[in-house]
Amino acid sequence: MPRRSLAGLAFALLTLPSPGAEGDLAAARALVAARQPAEAQAAFERLHAADPAHAEVNHWLGQLANRRGDPTQAVTYFTAAATAEPQAGRHQQGLGDAYGRLAERAGLFGGLGLARKCVAAYERAVALEPANVEFRLSLLEFYRLAPAIVGGGATKARAQVEAIRALDPVRGRIAAATLLAGEKRTAEAFAEFTAALQAQPDDHVALYQFGRLAALTGQELERGLAALRRYLELPEVMLPQAPGHASGHWRLGQLRERQGDREGARAALEAALRLEPGFKPAAEALRRLR
Repeated sequence: MPRRSLAGLAFALLTLPSPGAEGDLAAARALVAARQPAEAQAAFERLHAADPAHAEVNHWLGQLANRRGDPTQAVTYFTAAATAEPQAGRHQQGLGDAYGRLAERAGLFGGLGLARKCVAAYERAVALEPANVEFRLSLLEFYRLAPAIVGGGATKARAQVEAIRALDPVRGRIAAATLLAGEKRTAEAFAEFTAALQAQPDDHVALYQFGRLAALTGQELERGLAALRRYLELPEVMLPQAPGHASGHWRLGQLRERQGDREGARAALEAALRLEPGFKPAAEALRRLR
């Protein structure tokens, strides 16, 4: 749905006569979808003031905190959400994301305990909802990148790939490609992404990750551009493995720069910053081009 239409939906919801708690929640969520984070924050804070223990309200406040780079606050909100709904894996997923960001900031030694909390939350999310592929993909990413001292490791990562493949063969190919890319087995990674896109041409994650790999390696540039263009044509999703249109434009800018097209790169990076003015990777890349 275009941004203007989402904004209109949010306005329409907000101007309905006194919809009650569920209607207020829908209006607040519509503000998030319309990319109006300040307005969404205010709406959810009003709901939080009325019911501080509400799981859905705390979950969205946690999501907003993670998105604006405040993982400490996110931990507070997701902990409250998990207390209210202990069997909901999504609150644990949010906690894992927040602890992961805190661990990155804490450095090698200070981050060890936070990294263990991150993986514990992801593992709890998978234990609660073992058929949820997105939860398993986050756990795979942790296992793939983290050292054994905090619970990471290649064997665990490969086990998650196979678990994902059993649940969803296409997402299993994407998971395998991610693991192969991390191992610098680039040709094999591109082959897995290609097979996934042949099965599901409009898979958001496969399109984004194909373009990302092309941008990082300088290989398959034209196919990477085509993948990202298609990604940007599709309705936006916000997943850790496909983090929205601003990131898509940023990767497109990286590809254009690799091709020597500085004007095209600038245009793509400016498009990313129009969507997310505080998007640091795009801002830094644009400064370098000027």
